[in-house]
Formats: sequence, C-alpha cells, structure tokens
Amino acid sequence: MSNQKEIVMSGIRPTGYLHLGNYFGAMRNYVKMQDEYECYFMVADWHSLTTHPDTKELRENVKRVFAENIACGLDPDKVALYCQSHVPETAELYLYLNMLSYKGELEKTTTFKDKVRQHPDNVNAGLLTYPVLMAADIILHRAKYVPVGKDQEQHLEMTRNFANRFNHRYGEVFPEPAAFNFGGELLKVPSLDGTGKMSKSENQYATIYLADSDDLIRKKVMKAKTDAGPTEPNSEKPDYIENLFQLMRLVSSPDTLQKFDDDFNNCVIRYGDMKKQLGEDIAKFISPIREKAAAMQNDDVYLEKIMKQGAEKARVSAEKTIKMVRDAMGLNYFSHSS
Repeated sequence: MSNQKEIVMSGIRPTGYLHLGNYFGAMRNYVKMQDEYECYFMVADWHSLTTHPDTKELRENVKRVFAENIACGLDPDKVALYCQSHVPETAELYLYLNMLSYKGELEKTTTFKDKVRQHPDNVNAGLLTYPVLMAADIILHRAKYVPVGKDQEQHLEMTRNFANRFNHRYGEVFPEPAAFNFGGELLKVPSLDGTGKMSKSENQYATIYLADSDDLIRKKVMKAKTDAGPTEPNSEKPDYIENLFQLMRLVSSPDTLQKFDDDFNNCVIRYGDMKKQLGEDIAKFISPIREKAAAMQNDDVYLEKIMKQGAEKARVSAEKTIKMVRDAMGLNYFSHSS
C-alpha cells in the first residue's frame, strides 16, 4: 500500500498583517493539515507586485509573514514553507500557461474588474494574468487540494480550466485541483464594529491583528458596539452582540461563555464586564503568538535558513513537474537528453 500523502497547496500574500480572522479562518486549518498531507505553503511575493510595485517594504513583509505563520504553529520541517520568487520553475510554467489562456476570459475575472476600478492607472499585464500565475503556483506541485476562501473560487475554477487545456493539448500531466473542504469548520471571524468580517485592509479598529499589543487589543474590544441589553428573557441576540459571543467562543473558556450567555438570557448582562473579559482572553490568546513572531522576525539567520529549506523542498517538486511538462510539450530536442 502506498503511503503517499495527497498534496495541498496554498498561497499567502505578504501584504497587510495577519489577524484573528486569518488565524481561525485559515492558519488553524493549515496547522491541522501539516500532519495529514504533503503541504506547500507559499508566500506570494510576485503576486504582490501586481498591486504593490514599490518593493521598499517587501523584505520586512515577507519576513513577518514567515515569522507569524511559524508562530501560529506551521512547522517548517513538516511543510514546504517557501517564497514564490525562490522557485523560478513557477515563471516557466506561467509562461506556458499564458499561451493557453485568453484575453477575453481574463478580462472577465471578477478580481481583475475590481482592481481596474480601484487602480485605473495601473492596469498591467501581470494584473490581467494574475489567475494564470496563480494556476502555475498550484499545478506546479500537481496539488490535489487548495484551501480557498469564497472570493478565490473563481480563480480555482480557472486553474482547473488551464490544467485541463494543457492535458487536452499535450497529454495528462496535471490532476484537477479541488477546493479543500473543511466541512463545517470554515469560520468567518466577525469584525468588532458588527459590519462583516475582520479584514487586513478595511477598518483597522474593528480588526484584531496578531501583532497588536495587549493594551491595543483591550482598547479595540472596549470600543465594540453594544446596546442597553435585552429586556425580555431568552431574547434573540442582535448580530453585533452575537459577534461578541462568537469571538468569546473562540478564545474564552466554556464556563466564561456560559456565564455571559446565562446573564444575557436572564437580562442581567453587563456588556462592560463581558468586553473586559473578552479583551483579556483575546490578549492572553494572542500574546504568545505575537512574542514568538517578533523574536523570530529579528532572527535573520533563522529565517534565512527556513526560507532556503522551504525553497529546496519546493524546487524538488517543481523540477519534477517541469520535466514532465517539457516532455509532454516536446521541448526536449535531443534524443539522448535525460
């Protein structure tokens, strides 16, 4: 019986700071996956150039993403945690896939249309072919599963199209990648202002970052929207109150949650106390991650070692695929070439 693990691939953009939503929505699942799958986790520095051409902060951002991901529990010995630009085979596969992707379909991509509206003066070819590069990242490792959010499902669909087109034209090389299904575990972590989920870029005061100090966390939570409290026993919770309970479910002990739930149902809840407790519990949850990431971010020797190790693992997989690709396309022009 083969003990080969199925391959999972995911990309992390080095823009913005990781927050509680990233942790519970993605990181926690990545940490679970690393024991069951062969995992390739890529820091997408080339992708960031489509919208952030100024690279002054890129080095620090990349280092922070590595540090924060490891601090959240990713083990660089179990997974390939690597930088996109350290695997040049990606660029070669991107080139071949560009020949199989069409201007019309790329212009129709939702993210492309959004970006054109946001940055009308920077509609570069990289932005247009972003889904092609993303497809190259994924199928370079012949990944079976890709953990994606709702907003990326269209890109994954395009990745399948490109893989199928390649297979159809040149022969079966790529498996069709599927969205990784976490069952009911896909969590959207609510923002503190009750208007949706935490975001890297939207309202910074409504989002709790893994780099926030304890004081800032307490301050943000105290600012969360509440009301005068329920007047009828066992009332339905308004969404902004449900949000606080949702956060409490993630970070507080079951008996803390129970106490405030009972207080709410008995109309004696004091939101000030609840927010104080929630602030403490979030701070207690985040501070070890923050401390660990900060120490690591200043350790260039360690980070360089991890990056090199990740790139080596990723390139072993990438070289194998590129050899298959060139063979399939008939790009080996010497009969004796290995």
